[in-house]
Amino acid sequence: MDTADRAHTPVVVAIDGPSGSGKSSVSRAVAARLGLSFLDTGAMYRAMTWWMLANEVDVTDAEAVAIACAKPVIVSGTDADGPTITVDGQDVSGPIRGPEVTAQVSAVAAVPQVRTRLVELQRGCAELAPRGIVAEGRDMGTVVFPGATAKVFLTASEAARAERRAAELRAKGVDEATIAAMAADLGRRDAADSSRATAPLTQAADAVLVDTSELTLQQVIDTIAELVEQRAGRLTAA
Repeated sequence: MDTADRAHTPVVVAIDGPSGSGKSSVSRAVAARLGLSFLDTGAMYRAMTWWMLANEVDVTDAEAVAIACAKPVIVSGTDADGPTITVDGQDVSGPIRGPEVTAQVSAVAAVPQVRTRLVELQRGCAELAPRGIVAEGRDMGTVVFPGATAKVFLTASEAARAERRAAELRAKGVDEATIAAMAADLGRRDAADSSRATAPLTQAADAVLVDTSELTLQQVIDTIAELVEQRAGRLTAA
């Protein structure tokens, strides 16, 4: 594809990685820098999980989750400066980050019908993005956007990820007992997300691996923004 053709092709940046690797902060910053939309797909799975819990659906019963997952209306706002997430018109950006949702989201996300429904919504968000989108999650490059302009797999040591998550939660005023429990849960979530049968967390063969353990946030943003500009023929800088 030559530069002229690329100029008319929306940019899709797929950023995957485990919890605490910095996906959300990096993805939002890259999207804002390049004038692209932003999609936090993890928030969509959290929103689905929140709805299941609020409506007393047994999240350990995959069949019950599969039947119920068509009911909630989940809408993701894709403005990098202020992304939103609503369920049936209710703002759930706060509730979906609670420990109860965090503990159950991997189970809900493993249900194939849930993933089928949300992947459809995710691709719809990309189609509506004016210039393109930066989408972060766990299967962006392997399943949702296999033909993405650029694919990145962010990772970091478990210690670095736990420390970052703890700092993030402290800034939000979360108590230390909850912080310790959520940090300790990183390994379990990694194992659950990587071993599930449907769309497991894995690095796409053509994704660029970026280990953020020893990098500053700005260094990671610079690295990915430069990669996107190279892959997109610098159209995003225009």
